[in-house]
Amino acid sequence: MGQPKTGLKKMALVLCASMLLSTVLAACSGEQQSNTGEAASGTDQLTIMLPNFEAENPPENSPVVQKLEEMTKVDVNLQWVPSSSYEDKFNITLASGKLPDIMVVLGKSPSFINAARTGAFWELGPYLKDYPNLSQMNEIITNNASIDGKTYGIYRARALGRNGVTIRKDWLENLGLQEPKTIDEFYNVLKAFTNDDPDGNGKQDTYGLVASKFTGPWDNMQVWFGAPNKWGEDSSGALVPAHDTPEYMEALQFFRKIYSEGLVNKDFAVMDATKLPDPFVNGQAGVMVDVADNAQRMDQKILEKDPAATGRVDVLQAMEGPKGLRDMPTSGYSGMIVISKSGVKTEEDLKKVLTFLDQLNEPELQALLGNGLEGQQYEKKGDYIIPTTDKLALRDVQGLNQILMFIPEDKTLRIEQTPVRQKVAEVQKANEEIVIANPGEPLISDVYAQKGPQLDNIINDARIKFIVGQIDEKGFQDAVALWRKSGGDEYVKEVNELYAALK
Repeated sequence: MGQPKTGLKKMALVLCASMLLSTVLAACSGEQQSNTGEAASGTDQLTIMLPNFEAENPPENSPVVQKLEEMTKVDVNLQWVPSSSYEDKFNITLASGKLPDIMVVLGKSPSFINAARTGAFWELGPYLKDYPNLSQMNEIITNNASIDGKTYGIYRARALGRNGVTIRKDWLENLGLQEPKTIDEFYNVLKAFTNDDPDGNGKQDTYGLVASKFTGPWDNMQVWFGAPNKWGEDSSGALVPAHDTPEYMEALQFFRKIYSEGLVNKDFAVMDATKLPDPFVNGQAGVMVDVADNAQRMDQKILEKDPAATGRVDVLQAMEGPKGLRDMPTSGYSGMIVISKSGVKTEEDLKKVLTFLDQLNEPELQALLGNGLEGQQYEKKGDYIIPTTDKLALRDVQGLNQILMFIPEDKTLRIEQTPVRQKVAEVQKANEEIVIANPGEPLISDVYAQKGPQLDNIINDARIKFIVGQIDEKGFQDAVALWRKSGGDEYVKEVNELYAALK
């Protein structure tokens, strides 16, 4: 469990932390000392719980955090939690009833939905129009992130057309292959990467696609085949789950085929998602189906191992299938930033917190939290920046981007654009024309809140078992029947009632 930042504060502020913001100001305004980082007179104090995807937290005396406090006139107490245990910590904190002022919510989990509905968090919709940046929230993404049509958090914006295919460009060239554009061509490339010695070392030690126990790549590829994005309309306009469509089974048959032929790693069902880049970077696998921006990370990792290894990575759009070009979009956001009612008790204090969050969307603060300080975490080179390689300096800014919302747009500073980075931007932009929306995205099901994990596990487990050959098509349909009996029929009925009301 991550430890809260306790530096930069004196005991007076710690004793005041559970009081209202306005009371804190009154009680603590006389307790100043400019070199300790303690809140100065007229400065608010906010406690923020957020995940950390890095091995270490920024230090207590991070100059980036100090600059944040100076620019916003808010004394921030960052409660870091390792990403791997964030959901557990979030649930424990909810159960305690003593919530920090601001919390990052990673997804619309049943526990978050229930907490929002029972009044643990402020409903922000009526207030957003009063803030220059927050008032520009995208309506579609706001709707996707809503609960019962209400806005309980500020979404953290992400590219809608973010997914893509990362591929070893040098392997294509070595084998005289063109970049694949259709599912059939994609299959042929996977086969060639597995059987035709794409790295030229005379050994059969490569394979086509690397996958892990993360379900995203399989979800993405299903959409290529024409399967819905989670929910789709039937001929009568009713919603049906993706696994009830013939296109879903066509995709499963393809996955089973590439697995049986050794074109994907045999251990995908147990491989941790954090290990996914390793086979690609180490020259064992030639293709990844994931977010397009993975390509720039793979390119960078390969260059770190061998600075001369340029031009080895490319990124492509979705493969064309029976229904044309189709891509699975993101929901347009990755989690939300919510404001608790136990920490922020009055409307007056809520408005102060919203002012702070609005400030974080200013270009200068986006650049600070995303890039750090010039001369410490990066140097300027024309219109671009050169990040430092000093790991101690980088630690001062790592993880702070978790409280960035990018509304109305991302204004962080850019490093010089490599060909791969430029191609990623092109793919993501082009994807906006072919993304397949999930019509069930804004629908909040009580049945799913209670039984969602169980229902999802039934289908995901059956999909894996079908891919690896442990069950046949009848076995998969038996799993679907179990899904229906375990609450799936109830879930479909409720979703369609909600959908009809929404329309």
